[in-house]
Amino acid sequence: MTAVWVSCTVMLLAAVVLTGYRTLRGPTTLDRLVGVDALVAIAICGLSVWVAWTADTTVVPGIVALSLVGFLGSIAVARFRVRDDE
Repeated sequence: MTAVWVSCTVMLLAAVVLTGYRTLRGPTTLDRLVGVDALVAIAICGLSVWVAWTADTTVVPGIVALSLVGFLGSIAVARFRVRDDE
């Protein structure tokens, strides 16, 4: 089980590094929005791996709240950032 924990941690850290690079180097605002949304998703995955490893379910409401805030935040930014040319 420790090998699974270590491999999940390494993959999540690699995802954070690659997504952070893409977020900082994004040529447009929408690219940066996608990068930040991906970082929120990676944080949710990291918390979920922690819950599975420790069997402590007190973090689950935080995971749900983080997913709702990430979803609503990305929708709000995308709504006000994209032009309506109609």
